[in-house]
Formats: sequence, C-alpha cells, structure tokens
Amino acid sequence: MPEMAIEGYGGCDARDWDEEGYRKSILQERELRCRTVFRTAFAPSQSPNPETVVVASSDGAVASYSLASCISATSQPLHVNKVVNQKTLPGPLLAEPLFIIKGHKGPAYDLKFYWHGEECLLFSCGDDGHLRGWNWKELLNSDIHGDMQGNSLKPILELANPQHEGPWGALSPIPENNAIAIDEQEGSVFSAAGDACAYAWDVETGKQKVVFKGHADYLHCITARKSSHQIITGSEDGTTRIWDCRSGICTQVIRPEKNFKSKVSSWVSSVATDTSESWLACGTSTGLSVWSLLSSECIFSINSRSPVQDLLFDDNQILAVGSEPVLTRFSINGAALSQIKCAPQSAFSVSLHPSGVCYSDRWLWRTGGRLITIREPSVHVLLRRLGYMTKGLLHRDPIHALYTLPQPNVV
Repeated sequence: MPEMAIEGYGGCDARDWDEEGYRKSILQERELRCRTVFRTAFAPSQSPNPETVVVASSDGAVASYSLASCISATSQPLHVNKVVNQKTLPGPLLAEPLFIIKGHKGPAYDLKFYWHGEECLLFSCGDDGHLRGWNWKELLNSDIHGDMQGNSLKPILELANPQHEGPWGALSPIPENNAIAIDEQEGSVFSAAGDACAYAWDVETGKQKVVFKGHADYLHCITARKSSHQIITGSEDGTTRIWDCRSGICTQVIRPEKNFKSKVSSWVSSVATDTSESWLACGTSTGLSVWSLLSSECIFSINSRSPVQDLLFDDNQILAVGSEPVLTRFSINGAALSQIKCAPQSAFSVSLHPSGVCYSDRWLWRTGGRLITIREPSVHVLLRRLGYMTKGLLHRDPIHALYTLPQPNVV
C-alpha cells in the first residue's frame, strides 16, 4: 500500500535516503558556484601553438582544459534555462576538462611545469603546505575527468613545509605555500611559504636544500633568477628580497613602497624578471615599480587604484592584472600603452601564450581579435572584429558570446 501511494503521487521511496550524501552534494554545489581560479599556465607542447591550459583553484582542484574544445563549442547552439536579474544564464555545459584531480586540501594557489630529463612534472602547491609533483604524461593519459574524483592518481613527489616547535614541544600548523619557482639547471624547486620563509628543495632526492629567512611576514610570491643563482621573493612586510641560492643569505632588500606617495602600508604581491634577468617588476597593493638589477635603482613607480596581483614581461613591456577588470600593458618607462577590459572583476594570474596570446586566471586575449573569457563557473567566448579609430581609440564590436565549462564534482 505505501508503495502504491508513492507511485500514485509521483514520489520516491525515502527508505534509501542518503542524508549525508545529500549534505555533501549541497556543499559541493556551493563550492563550485564560488570557486576561484588562482593560477593558470599553458601546458608544454611540441607545437609552437600549445592549446592546453592548466588551472589551480580554490577548491584544491588542478584541472586542464583544451582551448580548441572551448572554441569549437561556439559552433553549438546555446540553450538558456534561467533568467537572473534580467540576465540569461547558459543551460548545458559544453566543454569537458581533459583531467581534474584533487590536488590539495584547501585552495591550490600555484602551479609550475618542470622538465626532469625526458619527463615533465607539474608542481602544485596550496593551503595545506604541501608541494606536489605530478607526472604530466600520466595526467594526460589518465581517465580522470568529468565527475570522477581523481583520488587514485598519486604525485610522484610530495614535499611538506616544516612545522615549528613552540612551548612544551607543541608544533605549529604546516605553513601554507603561496607560490612556486623553478630552476631546472640546479634541479631545484622553490616555495614561498606562510611562515615568512622560502624553501629550496632538491627534485632528485626530495630533500630540503636551503631555508631563506629574513622576511617579517608571510610571502606572496617568488621567482628564480637562474643566471645569478638567486631567487627573488615578495612579502606582506612590503619588501622584495634577493637571495643567494647556495648560501641562503639575503644579498639585497628592495622597498617598493618608498617610491609611492600612499600613506597606507603596502605589500608585495608579485615579482617578475625579463628574459635577460636585468630588470625586475614588483606589483604591490598600491602600484607597480620596475627596478634595474644591475644598478639597483628604481626606473619608475606608478600608483594604481587597486592592488596589482600578477604581472610578467613581454619583451620590453609589462603586462599586469589586479583587482579591477582590466589587463594593462606598460612600457619599460612606465607609460600605459593599452588597457583591455575583461569579464572578472579581479584577476589573480596572467600567462603569455607563445603565439602572442595573453591569458589571465579567467580570460584570454588574442591580438588578432579573439577574446576568450574563462571565469568559474562558466566560460565566456567573445569574438570581436576590428572596428574604427576615433580620437586615437580603437573600437571593436562584439559579434558572438557566452559558453560554459563544466563544473565536475571533486571531493
């Protein structure tokens, strides 16, 4: 009789109800809706035009997407199933990740590729204080995609920051890793940690080589100056420090905030060197500055309305993104050459494609006229055509838009 009543009312049998599973599904859905991508990188390829991008996100996932599949999805019809605040939201998910793994407990903050002989490793780091090296070929050949959890694939190298001993032998939590740098010539991987230290690890043995101590607060960023056997770190304490990799000694302290007129204390969020490793760019909470590493002098400093969160050199120019929806290109003298609007209100990462494409944590811009915006939990593909010039400004008209990436369940 109960079964007949259930069938009559179109209900379901609640005797097999999994309340714990339902709770987890609700939490997963909430996490996916507010997921943030902290780092992006183009995957190594024998082709001069790589089309795979890897992302590290706030749910601890490390995932890879094919740009070609995202672009090809534009030929499919777009179905709309919701209207929110007069804005249509896309229905079906069109592009699948090549793979997705649960890389870290807590957010994954950074990832870098490392060539180890004929093998390529993908290093990732995050809030759990672990630095993990994954075999890139195994990731590509794995069947970890869609809604699979990806816990079966293990890293081939796992490194953990040391815990600090307090009173009565109490151990501190493992400090988080906020950024990674690579030096393949020395066989080293470096991490910028939350205990105000940077660490150098031997990739071959997995052992800690050097500890770099001197900052007064946690580190945001790190880069390797390979030609001089140095690393450069940026910290919440407002300083950039240059370190000797062999001795662990700080050889120079740069204070970018001294060149800014702001009375607010500043932190160093990002550092980058050019290909000659003669110029250093520092992004801070108050602006951007460029330094000559040969003369140790500031070339220029610019105040900004919002923090600079990532930057890189493109020949003798600088690309910068931050907590406003634009990508800005600067000359080496500090002149703003262009600003490109992007969809996310805040961008944490920018990468340069070998073919001349700039890719931030949630968007991609091609000089030839195509703008691809990747923002969790959806992907917007916006094609633009070159327009007309008025008052020195180039106008472009959008002609197509709005596609989505899937949000697979990662536990």
